[in-house]
Amino acid sequence: MTKHLHNSLYFEENRNGYTANKTIDSRVPSYYIGSNGYEARKVVDNFDLSYNIGTAVTYLIRAERKHDTPINCIKKAIAHLEFELERINDQQGN
Repeated sequence: MTKHLHNSLYFEENRNGYTANKTIDSRVPSYYIGSNGYEARKVVDNFDLSYNIGTAVTYLIRAERKHDTPINCIKKAIAHLEFELERINDQQGN
């Protein structure tokens, strides 16, 4: 993995060849940070998403970056969207 420091950001090339713009906060893995520096958690927070929808979004954001295949992340995202549908249906009494 190659890291290049630039101000308070560093650019990291991960094993899938993606270059991520990452803050020096080592708690946030590079697969959750877009090339423009946006962190998935901050995007979810900014859109004020529910837990299940936010989790689905983060699984989709990292799907191509974390593992060799995106299948498991996509399946997890689908499961959380189904959980959200169940929650909505329960609230509406369906």
